[in-house]
Amino acid sequence: MSYKIPSQWKDKIASPEEVLGEIRPGMNIFVGTGAAEPRTLVKHLMASNANNLRDLELIQLLSLGDALPIDERYEKKYRLRTFFSRWVADEAITAGRVDLIPSQTSRIPWLFKSGAIDVDAVFVQISPPDEAGFSSFGVSVDVARYAMEHASLLVGEINEHIPRTLGDTVVHVNDFNYLVYSTDPPIYFSRWPVDKVFDRVAENVASVIEDGSCVAFFIGPLFEALARHLARKKNLGVHSLMMTDALMDLIKSGAVTNRYKALFKYKSVASYTMGTPELMSWLNNNPLVEFQGIDVTTDPSTMSQNDRFITILPARKIDLTGNITLHVGKGNVSPGSGEAHEAFSGANLSKGGRAIFALPSRNLEGESNILLSVENLPHQFTSRESLDLIVTEFGVASMRGRSVRERALALIDIAHPDDRGELVRTAKEANILYPDQIYLTEYGHLYPADILHTHVFPGNVPVRFRAIKPSDEEDMRKLFYRFSDKTVYYRYFSPIKTMPHMMMQEYVNVDYGHTMSIVGLAGDSEGMRIIAEGRYALSTDRPYADVAFVVDEKFQGLGIGSFLLNLLISIARKRGVEGFTADLLVENKPMLKVFEKAPFPLHAVVKGGTYELTIPFSEEAEPAKKA
Repeated sequence: MSYKIPSQWKDKIASPEEVLGEIRPGMNIFVGTGAAEPRTLVKHLMASNANNLRDLELIQLLSLGDALPIDERYEKKYRLRTFFSRWVADEAITAGRVDLIPSQTSRIPWLFKSGAIDVDAVFVQISPPDEAGFSSFGVSVDVARYAMEHASLLVGEINEHIPRTLGDTVVHVNDFNYLVYSTDPPIYFSRWPVDKVFDRVAENVASVIEDGSCVAFFIGPLFEALARHLARKKNLGVHSLMMTDALMDLIKSGAVTNRYKALFKYKSVASYTMGTPELMSWLNNNPLVEFQGIDVTTDPSTMSQNDRFITILPARKIDLTGNITLHVGKGNVSPGSGEAHEAFSGANLSKGGRAIFALPSRNLEGESNILLSVENLPHQFTSRESLDLIVTEFGVASMRGRSVRERALALIDIAHPDDRGELVRTAKEANILYPDQIYLTEYGHLYPADILHTHVFPGNVPVRFRAIKPSDEEDMRKLFYRFSDKTVYYRYFSPIKTMPHMMMQEYVNVDYGHTMSIVGLAGDSEGMRIIAEGRYALSTDRPYADVAFVVDEKFQGLGIGSFLLNLLISIARKRGVEGFTADLLVENKPMLKVFEKAPFPLHAVVKGGTYELTIPFSEEAEPAKKA
C-alpha cells in the first residue's frame, strides 16, 4: 500500500486484528457488496479463530463468494443473509446454509433506513481520502450509507485501486471509527467472450432501439455484443443498475449523450461497477458518470420519468404463450425476478418505453429455448399479459395485443429452424394453433434475415423492411381490409371482398428460394403494423420474375412503392434473376409511374386493357418504351 492517510486522521488507522477485537458474538455486520467487498477485513475474519467471532450474522446484498465463503466450514462462525440468489449463493440457499431475504430491489434501502434490518457493524471499501478527508464509496453505491446510520461500529477499508466515483458517493473519514489499509485488489471481472449467436441476438435487439432511447445494462455476452451494435445510434441515455466495460465502450463511442433524459441530464447513472482495471481507471473522477443508490436506479417510477426507457433482460426459456424463466445457478449475475419486474415495470410506464427479453434459440446442449410450456421450470417471470418484445438470433417477436395463437406463431418464427416443425406439431395438439395451420418449416433456413433495413421517408416517417413471415398472417389480413375496393382491384385484378384464414396463410408461407416477399412496417413504439408489401415469384420458363406490390393508402405518395421496387430489384439481381415482369391495369397510372422510375428501362405493351411490363436488368437505362 503506497498511499498514506493525511496525518490528522492517522489515529483512525487500525489493523484488521484490532478491528475484529471490537466484534462481539451475535453481532449483525453489513459487508460491502460485490466488487466493493472489503476483502482484507473479510479474509482476516475468515482466518481468525478468536472466540469473540462466533454466531455472527453477515449481511451482503450480493455475495460473489470470493473472500466470503458460504460453505459448511463456517457455520459456527457466521451465517450470511443476502437479497440475491445468484452467483454462488443459489446453491447455498437451496442447501439451507444462506438466508435469502425476498425484496424488491428499490425497497432494500428502506429496510436499512427504517431499521427493519438491524445492523451493529459496517465493513465497507472506500477510496483514499483527499486532504480534506473526503472519500468515495467507489464501485458500489447501494445501501451502505443507510446501514451506517444505525451501526455503532463503522470501518472503512481504504483501497487505492478503486476509483473515486462522483454522485451520491461522498463519505468523510470522520464518519468511521476505524480505517484499515487494504492489502488486496478489488474484485475484477474479465470481459465476456461473444460468439456469433449472441452477436446476432444483440444485433436484433439493437434494431428495435431508437435514437434518443435511455438504456439499462447488465453483464454478460449479450451486453458485450449489444454495446458494439448500439455504437451507431445517436443521443442515447444511460440509467442502469450496473456500469460495465461494455457500457464504458458505448459511452466512449459518442452514442451516449444523455441529452434527452429527464433525470440526471447529461449524466450516465449507475449503482454498481463490475469490470476490468481499465473500467476502474476510466471511472476515476469521471464527470460523465453519476453514481446513485439502488433506490434511484431500480425504482420503476424513477426509471419511467425518462422517455423511451429500454430494459433488456436475458431470458433462459420462453413458452409459446409468453411465460418466461430467468437464469439460475452458479456464475449467474443476470437480473433475478425482483430486478426484472422492476425494470420491466419501469419500461412499461415510460412514454415510448420497451421491455425486451432476449435469448438464443437454443441452449449449449442444442435444445430449444422456446418450448410448449415452462410451467415445471424454476425462476419464472409471470407477467405475460404485459410482454412486449422477444428476441433471438432469428428475429424479433412482438407480443403486444396478440392472441395466444398469434404469439405462438411469432415465437415459432424466431425459434431455431430445425425446432419449428416440432413446435408447430405440439402447438396444434395443444389447440394453440389451428389444426389446419400451414407452416413451411423446410424453408426456415432460407429466411433472408439480411434484408432487414429501416428507411426514413418524407415527413420523418421511418419504415422497417424485412422478409415476410408466417406470423404476419393477421397483420396482412388487416392490411387487406384497409384497402379501398379500387386498390384491391388494382392489386388482384378482381373485386375480392374477403381474405379468410386459409387464403392468407397460404400467402404468408413463402418458399424464399422461389418467391421473395418484403413487408414494410410503420408505427410508434406502442405497435408496428404492416403498411406495404412487395413480392416477386420466379417464372417457370425463363430467369425472370413476376413482381407486384401494394402500399397502405394512408402512406401513399411518400416513395415507399419506389423503394420497395428498387429493394426487390437489388435482391433479385443478387439471386441471378435477369429481369422483372408485371401486369398492370391501364387506369392504374400512379403505379405505372413507380415502374417508370425503376433504375432499368421499362418496356410496356397494352393488351386488353392491361399493361404487360418488362424490366430487363441487362439493358442500360433509357426512356421507357410504350406500344
